[in-house]
Amino acid sequence: MKKLTNLLIVVLLFTMATESFAQRVGIKAGANMTNMLIKDDEDTYSDDFKMKPGFLVGAVCEIPISDVIFFEPGLLFTTKGYKYSDSETIFGVTVDVEQSVGTYYVDIPLNFKAAFEVGDAKIYGAAGPFVGIGLSGKMKTKMTGTGLDTDETEDIKWGSDAEEDDFKRLDYGVSIGAGVELSALQIGLFYNLGLANISSYTDEGATIQNRGLGLSVAWFFGDN
Repeated sequence: MKKLTNLLIVVLLFTMATESFAQRVGIKAGANMTNMLIKDDEDTYSDDFKMKPGFLVGAVCEIPISDVIFFEPGLLFTTKGYKYSDSETIFGVTVDVEQSVGTYYVDIPLNFKAAFEVGDAKIYGAAGPFVGIGLSGKMKTKMTGTGLDTDETEDIKWGSDAEEDDFKRLDYGVSIGAGVELSALQIGLFYNLGLANISSYTDEGATIQNRGLGLSVAWFFGDN
Protein backbone atom coordinates (compact mmCIF):
# COMPACT_ATOMS: atom_id res chain seq x y z
CA MET A 1 0.00 0.00 0.00
CA LYS A 2 2.84 2.40 0.79
CA LYS A 3 4.44 1.81 -2.62
CA LEU A 4 1.10 2.38 -4.37
CA THR A 5 0.57 5.62 -2.44
CA ASN A 6 4.04 6.82 -3.40
CA LEU A 7 3.34 5.94 -7.02
CA LEU A 8 0.09 7.93 -7.01
CA ILE A 9 2.02 10.94 -5.67
CA VAL A 10 4.59 10.57 -8.46
CA VAL A 11 1.78 10.31 -11.05
CA LEU A 12 0.21 13.49 -9.68
CA LEU A 13 3.53 15.36 -9.85
CA PHE A 14 4.11 14.00 -13.38
CA THR A 15 0.68 15.28 -14.44
CA MET A 16 1.24 18.72 -12.92
CA ALA A 17 4.69 19.04 -14.51
CA THR A 18 3.56 18.04 -18.00
CA GLU A 19 0.56 20.39 -17.97
CA SER A 20 2.97 23.29 -18.47
CA PHE A 21 4.13 22.10 -21.89
CA ALA A 22 1.74 19.36 -23.05
CA GLN A 23 -1.40 20.18 -24.96
CA ARG A 24 -3.24 17.27 -23.36
CA VAL A 25 -2.66 15.29 -20.17
CA GLY A 26 -4.63 12.17 -19.34
CA ILE A 27 -5.11 9.18 -17.13
CA LYS A 28 -4.70 5.66 -18.51
CA ALA A 29 -5.79 2.24 -17.30
CA GLY A 30 -6.17 -1.17 -18.84
CA ALA A 31 -5.69 -4.91 -18.78
CA ASN A 32 -2.66 -6.87 -19.96
CA MET A 33 -1.54 -10.43 -20.59
CA THR A 34 2.14 -11.04 -19.93
CA ASN A 35 4.70 -13.79 -20.34
CA MET A 36 8.45 -14.32 -20.10
CA LEU A 37 11.01 -15.74 -22.50
CA ILE A 38 13.41 -17.94 -20.52
CA LYS A 39 16.26 -19.68 -22.35
CA ASP A 40 19.97 -20.42 -22.40
CA ASP A 41 22.47 -21.75 -24.94
CA GLU A 42 20.99 -25.25 -24.68
CA ASP A 43 17.21 -24.83 -24.65
CA THR A 44 14.17 -22.58 -24.38
CA TYR A 45 12.28 -23.33 -21.17
CA SER A 46 9.29 -21.03 -21.60
CA ASP A 47 7.62 -22.69 -24.59
CA ASP A 48 4.87 -24.11 -22.35
CA PHE A 49 4.35 -20.97 -20.28
CA LYS A 50 0.89 -19.40 -20.21
CA MET A 51 0.13 -15.71 -20.22
CA LYS A 52 -0.68 -14.13 -16.87
CA PRO A 53 -3.53 -11.59 -16.68
CA GLY A 54 -2.82 -8.26 -15.02
CA PHE A 55 -3.40 -4.53 -15.21
CA LEU A 56 -1.85 -1.11 -15.77
CA VAL A 57 -2.72 2.36 -14.46
CA GLY A 58 -1.04 5.74 -14.64
CA ALA A 59 -0.70 9.04 -16.47
CA VAL A 60 0.10 9.99 -20.05
CA CYS A 61 0.55 13.25 -21.96
CA GLU A 62 0.33 14.20 -25.61
CA ILE A 63 2.80 16.72 -27.04
CA PRO A 64 2.10 17.79 -30.65
CA ILE A 65 5.03 17.83 -33.06
CA SER A 66 2.93 18.44 -36.19
CA ASP A 67 -0.73 18.14 -37.17
CA VAL A 68 -0.48 14.34 -37.25
CA ILE A 69 2.66 13.46 -35.25
CA PHE A 70 2.69 13.49 -31.45
CA PHE A 71 5.13 12.58 -28.69
CA GLU A 72 3.29 10.60 -25.99
CA PRO A 73 5.32 9.82 -22.85
CA GLY A 74 3.74 8.16 -19.85
CA LEU A 75 4.24 6.88 -16.32
CA LEU A 76 2.52 3.56 -15.65
CA PHE A 77 2.23 1.12 -12.76
CA THR A 78 1.94 -2.30 -14.40
CA THR A 79 2.10 -6.02 -13.72
CA LYS A 80 4.29 -8.58 -15.50
CA GLY A 81 4.96 -12.30 -15.14
CA TYR A 82 3.84 -15.72 -16.35
CA LYS A 83 1.96 -18.91 -15.39
CA TYR A 84 3.08 -22.51 -15.85
CA SER A 85 1.53 -25.91 -15.22
CA ASP A 86 2.66 -29.42 -16.10
CA SER A 87 2.27 -33.07 -15.10
CA GLU A 88 4.95 -35.73 -15.08
CA THR A 89 4.81 -39.40 -14.18
CA ILE A 90 7.92 -40.76 -12.45
CA PHE A 91 8.04 -44.37 -11.28
CA GLY A 92 4.26 -44.55 -11.59
CA VAL A 93 3.65 -41.41 -9.54
CA THR A 94 2.04 -38.44 -11.30
CA VAL A 95 3.25 -35.07 -10.06
CA ASP A 96 1.34 -31.89 -10.94
CA VAL A 97 3.32 -28.65 -10.87
CA GLU A 98 1.83 -25.17 -10.96
CA GLN A 99 3.94 -22.02 -10.89
CA SER A 100 3.03 -18.35 -11.08
CA VAL A 101 5.39 -15.39 -11.17
CA GLY A 102 3.86 -11.95 -10.68
CA THR A 103 5.89 -8.74 -10.63
CA TYR A 104 5.05 -5.05 -10.30
CA TYR A 105 6.85 -2.40 -12.35
CA VAL A 106 6.86 1.30 -13.01
CA ASP A 107 7.14 1.66 -16.78
CA ILE A 108 7.99 4.87 -18.64
CA PRO A 109 6.86 4.56 -22.29
CA LEU A 110 8.22 7.14 -24.76
CA ASN A 111 5.98 6.68 -27.76
CA PHE A 112 5.69 8.60 -31.01
CA LYS A 113 2.15 8.59 -32.38
CA ALA A 114 0.70 9.29 -35.82
CA ALA A 115 -3.03 10.08 -35.77
CA PHE A 116 -5.29 10.56 -38.81
CA GLU A 117 -8.86 11.81 -38.89
CA VAL A 118 -11.51 9.37 -40.10
CA GLY A 119 -14.88 11.04 -39.87
CA ASP A 120 -15.46 12.20 -36.31
CA ALA A 121 -12.74 9.90 -34.96
CA LYS A 122 -8.99 9.49 -35.27
CA ILE A 123 -7.10 6.31 -36.06
CA TYR A 124 -3.59 6.17 -34.65
CA GLY A 125 -0.47 4.04 -34.65
CA ALA A 126 2.27 4.38 -32.03
CA ALA A 127 5.73 3.00 -31.35
CA GLY A 128 8.68 3.78 -29.14
CA PRO A 129 10.99 2.59 -26.37
CA PHE A 130 10.09 2.02 -22.75
CA VAL A 131 12.07 1.76 -19.54
CA GLY A 132 10.82 -0.14 -16.51
CA ILE A 133 11.89 -0.49 -12.88
CA GLY A 134 10.93 -3.59 -10.90
CA LEU A 135 9.30 -2.80 -7.56
CA SER A 136 8.19 -6.08 -6.01
CA GLY A 137 6.85 -9.51 -6.87
CA LYS A 138 6.09 -13.03 -5.75
CA MET A 139 6.77 -16.52 -7.04
CA LYS A 140 4.19 -19.18 -6.15
CA THR A 141 4.90 -22.89 -6.64
CA LYS A 142 2.49 -25.73 -5.91
CA MET A 143 3.23 -29.46 -6.26
CA THR A 144 0.65 -32.21 -5.75
CA GLY A 145 0.61 -35.96 -6.18
CA THR A 146 3.78 -36.85 -4.32
CA GLY A 147 2.13 -37.62 -1.00
CA LEU A 148 4.11 -34.65 0.32
CA ASP A 149 2.20 -31.82 -1.34
CA THR A 150 3.84 -28.40 -1.21
CA ASP A 151 2.49 -24.89 -1.67
CA GLU A 152 5.16 -22.19 -1.38
CA THR A 153 5.19 -18.43 -1.92
CA GLU A 154 8.46 -16.50 -2.08
CA ASP A 155 9.19 -12.81 -2.55
CA ILE A 156 11.08 -11.92 -5.72
CA LYS A 157 14.65 -10.90 -4.94
CA TRP A 158 15.95 -8.07 -7.12
CA GLY A 159 19.61 -7.62 -7.96
CA SER A 160 22.55 -8.96 -9.94
CA ASP A 161 23.77 -11.65 -7.53
CA ALA A 162 23.57 -14.90 -9.49
CA GLU A 163 23.18 -16.99 -6.34
CA GLU A 164 20.88 -14.80 -4.25
CA ASP A 165 18.69 -12.80 -6.66
CA ASP A 166 15.96 -13.69 -9.16
CA PHE A 167 15.69 -10.70 -11.52
CA LYS A 168 17.49 -7.45 -12.24
CA ARG A 169 15.31 -4.41 -11.60
CA LEU A 170 16.00 -2.57 -14.88
CA ASP A 171 13.80 -3.52 -17.82
CA TYR A 172 13.61 -1.88 -21.24
CA GLY A 173 12.31 -2.63 -24.69
CA VAL A 174 10.04 -1.39 -27.45
CA SER A 175 6.30 -0.93 -27.59
CA ILE A 176 3.97 -0.81 -30.59
CA GLY A 177 0.27 -0.09 -30.62
CA ALA A 178 -2.75 1.16 -32.51
CA GLY A 179 -6.23 2.35 -31.69
CA VAL A 180 -8.96 4.91 -32.06
CA GLU A 181 -9.57 8.32 -30.49
CA LEU A 182 -13.00 9.85 -29.96
CA SER A 183 -12.41 13.39 -28.72
CA ALA A 184 -10.93 12.96 -25.22
CA LEU A 185 -11.27 9.16 -25.19
CA GLN A 186 -8.48 6.92 -26.48
CA ILE A 187 -8.85 3.14 -26.82
CA GLY A 188 -5.85 1.12 -27.96
CA LEU A 189 -4.14 -2.23 -28.27
CA PHE A 190 -0.43 -2.56 -27.55
CA TYR A 191 2.42 -5.07 -27.48
CA ASN A 192 5.56 -4.68 -25.35
CA LEU A 193 8.71 -6.53 -26.35
CA GLY A 194 11.27 -6.63 -23.56
CA LEU A 195 14.86 -6.43 -24.79
CA ALA A 196 16.65 -6.33 -21.43
CA ASN A 197 18.03 -9.55 -19.99
CA ILE A 198 16.62 -9.36 -16.46
CA SER A 199 18.13 -12.69 -15.38
CA SER A 200 20.51 -12.33 -12.44
CA TYR A 201 22.28 -15.48 -13.65
CA THR A 202 23.76 -14.91 -17.11
CA ASP A 203 26.28 -17.75 -17.50
CA GLU A 204 25.81 -20.15 -20.42
CA GLY A 205 23.60 -17.63 -22.20
CA ALA A 206 20.88 -17.58 -19.53
CA THR A 207 18.27 -15.03 -20.61
CA ILE A 208 14.95 -13.82 -19.20
CA GLN A 209 12.91 -11.21 -21.06
CA ASN A 210 9.43 -9.80 -20.47
CA ARG A 211 6.63 -9.93 -23.05
CA GLY A 212 3.17 -8.39 -22.86
CA LEU A 213 0.10 -7.33 -24.80
CA GLY A 214 -2.98 -5.54 -23.64
CA LEU A 215 -5.88 -3.15 -24.02
CA SER A 216 -5.76 0.37 -22.61
CA VAL A 217 -8.25 3.21 -22.20
CA ALA A 218 -7.13 6.81 -21.69
CA TRP A 219 -9.06 9.98 -20.95
CA PHE A 220 -7.37 13.26 -21.86
CA PHE A 221 -7.85 16.71 -20.35
CA GLY A 222 -7.08 19.85 -22.32
CA ASP A 223 -7.38 21.01 -25.89
CA ASN A 224 -8.12 18.38 -28.50
